[in-house]
Amino acid sequence: MARECDITGKKVMSGNNVSHANNKSRRTFAPNLQQASFSSDTLNTKVRLRVSTAGLRTVEKNGGIDAFLKTTADRKLTAAARRLKRQMEKSCCGHDHEDGHQH
Repeated sequence: MARECDITGKKVMSGNNVSHANNKSRRTFAPNLQQASFSSDTLNTKVRLRVSTAGLRTVEKNGGIDAFLKTTADRKLTAAARRLKRQMEKSCCGHDHEDGHQH
């Protein structure tokens, strides 16, 4: 399982530990990832995502997972978030597209 936020796309970064004597050794900076479940009104279910605490705050600020995905551009979303957005679009508007074409 990759250490990546499903909302913000934050990943592990690398850098240096720097001692008082200015010795440098490589280290990694991991994002603060939490397993969170969001209630989706569109899908009528709970959605479990692995998100950073910053991503969790972003979703809450935007009014929930449905509103966040609706207002965010696809290019800013991770693959997992885009997949969830497609599911939401299909479930809320799937029946409208079937009858849309006139022959």
